[in-house]
Amino acid sequence: MVVTEEQEILYLSKQDIIDLGGAHSAPYVAAVSRALMLHCKGEYVQPLKPYLRMEGNEGHIADRIIAMPAYVGGDVNVSGLKWIGSKHDNPAKRGRERASALIILNDPESNYPIAVMEGSLISSMRTAAVTVIGARLLAREGFGVVSVIGCGVIAKMQINSLLEQFEGIHTVHLFDLKPAAALQLAQEIGDKFNHVEVKIEETSEQAVRQAEVLVTATVASAPHIPFEWLAKGTFVSNISIMDLHKDVFTQADKVVVDDWDQSNREKKVINQLVLEGKFSREQLHAELGEILIGSKAGRETDDEIIVLNPMGMAVEDIASAAELYTKALAAGKGTRLCL
Repeated sequence: MVVTEEQEILYLSKQDIIDLGGAHSAPYVAAVSRALMLHCKGEYVQPLKPYLRMEGNEGHIADRIIAMPAYVGGDVNVSGLKWIGSKHDNPAKRGRERASALIILNDPESNYPIAVMEGSLISSMRTAAVTVIGARLLAREGFGVVSVIGCGVIAKMQINSLLEQFEGIHTVHLFDLKPAAALQLAQEIGDKFNHVEVKIEETSEQAVRQAEVLVTATVASAPHIPFEWLAKGTFVSNISIMDLHKDVFTQADKVVVDDWDQSNREKKVINQLVLEGKFSREQLHAELGEILIGSKAGRETDDEIIVLNPMGMAVEDIASAAELYTKALAAGKGTRLCL
């Protein structure tokens, strides 16, 4: 990792990150793939992320600030922290995006900070990269139909990244509890990818049943998608974590996570099943990094229903931020700040 001059940090705004290619999927797919493989090989340090909830357990599931520290080894060799806040009513009440974030990078030799950057774009794009990687390994080859439940910022990044990476996608089904959100996203997709047919569905069931690849991108606090809605061969990227009923996990042919310890906590569905004695580490098919390095199989038959349940890992954020930091140094981008 190249560092800036002593006692200086490099600040990267959201626009800086966009100018460096940070609104496109390629750098994130590369960085997150690297992070997942290093995670699998044990070349990382990643404490369990703490959740700061001012309302305790009574508030909305999306109302929290999360601290996500990690060290990423290998040729990345950088430490860092993502500090990400979220309020489910930010769009309606405050006219702001639901989540905001900062990422700090530190030189692991001195532990001095070397960069601070806007993190919400990186956070949403690295999440989309996880879906892309999952689809490469776990979706049916040549899939063409994607359904997305929830039509906010995260959904937009998910769809953009999938369409950038998979030329065979020809149809996107959308559902949101707010029809206007689905309509707006449909228009944005149509303007950018005019070869893709975008359909707005009246119910989530209609969208789910037609999916070859299903992405959940909601702020749901309770499950609403049962196993019976899933067609044979569906790959589910359960980004928003709480959307799938318990029977999806117990009846799917394969369940994959990014990190077992991160997934089995905070009373999320997998953790509930573990506490009930209905799921375990042994019943898990794999962590995603194990499939990437080839130690576990990905999709093996066309009919398998496969669920990816990624909690989101700090190593993904830090590796992505490091990728953009390196690009910024090479391009002379950003603002140098004196400590």
